[in-house]
Amino acid sequence: MATSGGSEEQQWQPAPHERSPIPGSPPTPWHPPHRRFAYGALATLVVMAGALGNGIVTANLTNLQGSLGLYQAELQWLPTVYVMTNVCANMVLIKFRQQFGIRLFTQIFLIGFVLTTGAHLLVHSFWSAILVRAFSGIAGAALSTVGFLYMVQAWSAKHRLKGIVTAITLPQLAVPLARLFPSSAFEADRWQTLYLFELGLALLCLAGVRLLALPPVERVKAFEPMDFVTFPLFAIGMGLLCAVLGMGRTLWWFEAPWIGPALLGAAVLIPAALVIEHYRKNPLLNTRWLGSGDILRFALVAILVRVVLSEQGVGASGLLTVLGMGQDQMRMLFLVVLLATFAGGVVSALTIDPTFLGRPILIALALIALGAWLDSSSTNLTRPHDMYWSQALLGFAGALFMGPAMLVGLTRALQQGPTHFVSFSALFGITQNLGGLFGAAMLGTFQVVRERAHSAEITAGFNLADPLVAQRIQQNASAYGRVLTDPALRQAEGAAILAQQASREANILAYNDVFLLIAAIALGTIVWASFHIFRVRRENLARIAAERAGAQNG
Repeated sequence: MATSGGSEEQQWQPAPHERSPIPGSPPTPWHPPHRRFAYGALATLVVMAGALGNGIVTANLTNLQGSLGLYQAELQWLPTVYVMTNVCANMVLIKFRQQFGIRLFTQIFLIGFVLTTGAHLLVHSFWSAILVRAFSGIAGAALSTVGFLYMVQAWSAKHRLKGIVTAITLPQLAVPLARLFPSSAFEADRWQTLYLFELGLALLCLAGVRLLALPPVERVKAFEPMDFVTFPLFAIGMGLLCAVLGMGRTLWWFEAPWIGPALLGAAVLIPAALVIEHYRKNPLLNTRWLGSGDILRFALVAILVRVVLSEQGVGASGLLTVLGMGQDQMRMLFLVVLLATFAGGVVSALTIDPTFLGRPILIALALIALGAWLDSSSTNLTRPHDMYWSQALLGFAGALFMGPAMLVGLTRALQQGPTHFVSFSALFGITQNLGGLFGAAMLGTFQVVRERAHSAEITAGFNLADPLVAQRIQQNASAYGRVLTDPALRQAEGAAILAQQASREANILAYNDVFLLIAAIALGTIVWASFHIFRVRRENLARIAAERAGAQNG
């Protein structure tokens, strides 16, 4: 096996059965067991190092706000900017490794990741933090690709499909794992600790890929001049759309003056890029294939699943925060989610069936609906341990869904030819990133709207002439008996506490509505997707039967 570029890439030629069907991906020659283990370990390290940084930032936004001295609206830009640069990065990264080779691709982006991670230690302003997160989005996309390619090398041909599913589900572990880190690491004088840890991971990855290189790829001329016209148009348009979805709920949709122009810009730039691509001979995005019925249905299902999976980040975490639970109180909950996600990935890899990839998708949707329904009866007495079972179901379902979903689109892309892989990669990245952002934005907005409705309904029943209301105010006021001697002030404090209690109850009811909405969306997706999934199942069985009959006749 060649371990370096240059002349070795030209001298070493893989056997036909070792060639990868995916353009720009290395061949899969035979490896001894110890090397396969090394490839698998390094793949896990690279994937987790790439995903963990964004997971840490997302899970600790509140603590980072005080450490970096940012307003809440400013802080929300950090995860949003990461998605803005991550969403379209693979479109260019795939062609880069096709044209310049996997070794150069790996080293350039790993060195960039090391520099980006190290830059976190120097971040002391809002704009420098934004710049670092933007580069992190690109580096994260590159590292997920590198980890995927290393994981493929770790499995024999017989079990390679399991390796692909494993590589796809590994990033799912990043968010629950990041929430297990102690929040004390983000105190004002200690927040660099976790970034030093992340920098150490990045340096280990760089050393690992230098010691254990991937087999060289066959280089082809991939870039065309028009790529540098359509990609900026499409990437900027998608970036504007991500900015609106990521920040709309925080700044509120009709109050931030830039949201309207940003949506207008996205509505102009994205169609302009797609129109140019539609009439190109060798398009970066194959619009005819992307616009076919099967691919549009796949994209819609992928987006809907990402929307309902937002229940963990928006629903459960938001509800527990309203109930006064901090990161430390929720640590055991996320340990349960981590273990369930790991179990879901294992089950997905062991049970993957290429002829019926829709089955785990339907099972995942059913588990999500069940988990959301279990959470919909939350009260002010709900605590993290009450959500172990429901959140474990969602973690398991998320990992169970991811591998089969990508394989559905991947197989359809490769059936059309290797040139469709760039289009599929762009589609999958967009559905996952936009689905997550749209889910958080939609569910968060729905929660706010329902909270206002429930709050108005609750407060409408408040009447000081009502003996029960007067008794509750008096009970609340008695807590200040030793502090406030003025009866009027005590009554005012009692009324304020009652208003806070009413707001808390309105929020709980609103989150219950969110959980019911998620369950309804999941069930509706099951019903709609089942028709198409079982139609594809029948077509696959008919094709397999025809192939067997042809083999017997031959």
